[in-house]
Amino acid sequence: MLPITVGLDGSREGLAAAYWAAREAAQREVTLRLLNAGDPPGPQYVSFMGIPPSGAGDAQGQWSSRLLRETERRLAERHPGLRITTRQDREQAVPALLTAAQDSDLLVLGSRRLGAVTGFLVGSVALAVVARTQRPVVLVRAGESAEDEHLPDATGTGAIITPYRDVVLGLDLHSPADAVVEFAFEAARRRAASLRVVHGWTPAAVYGYGAVLDSGLDAAELAEEARHGLGDVLRPWKDKFPGVQVREQAVIGGAGRHLVHASRDASLLVVGRKQRRAPVGGRIGPVTHAVLQHAWAPVAVVPHD
Repeated sequence: MLPITVGLDGSREGLAAAYWAAREAAQREVTLRLLNAGDPPGPQYVSFMGIPPSGAGDAQGQWSSRLLRETERRLAERHPGLRITTRQDREQAVPALLTAAQDSDLLVLGSRRLGAVTGFLVGSVALAVVARTQRPVVLVRAGESAEDEHLPDATGTGAIITPYRDVVLGLDLHSPADAVVEFAFEAARRRAASLRVVHGWTPAAVYGYGAVLDSGLDAAELAEEARHGLGDVLRPWKDKFPGVQVREQAVIGGAGRHLVHASRDASLLVVGRKQRRAPVGGRIGPVTHAVLQHAWAPVAVVPHD
């Protein structure tokens, strides 16, 4: 089975991503690969483990080796049976991560939270990788912990032995990609979590499964048609994953803000990204971009045709 790869840069968000990736790899029973690529951070940077940044050449290699060893040690303490490998790459971060993603089942990167209003800081490296890779990418904010994925206990305290919070799927009925839906169902199945499926629609037109419905209907009828379309798309997936409890929400308005709101109570938020054969780079759609900037839970971006 393919490994899960996490990109490390010595930051706290990178460490949070490594912890998340280790939990996911242990759950899937696959190898975790730690990757450091590109230049080390500048002299003003403070590493999460107190490792000072280094200069070029051999010093850079030493800094990278220490980063990988220390992260591996921390993860091995938390997950004694987890298979962990490390990799240093002198290539620049974006091409190195894209190459690593090709032979990974999942790529995990960190994002820094700026605050409730401004959301995440999704750096140029993460955005470039998400826009161009053909493999699923999960972005994890700094400070994310295992307790955040679970419901609070009876006292309201965070715990890791309580059930998982919902997995939330943003589903586009215009193009309900199998890869995105399957990723969300699998994530919910592994976590024994409910799957909440959110579809945003506007009164101007409702796109059912395989048809566009006239907007002359009133709001109640349009909402009902949206719910029917959602049910039609999900029916075969419910049959394939009978153990996953599914809740369907057809909501008025753009999907982005509804998904951000739903992410407050989610263990994972799953969205799709349509692959476009652009001559230069790639593109992230507006809903996915909004989610990446403001979501509270880890976000999985799944590319599809």
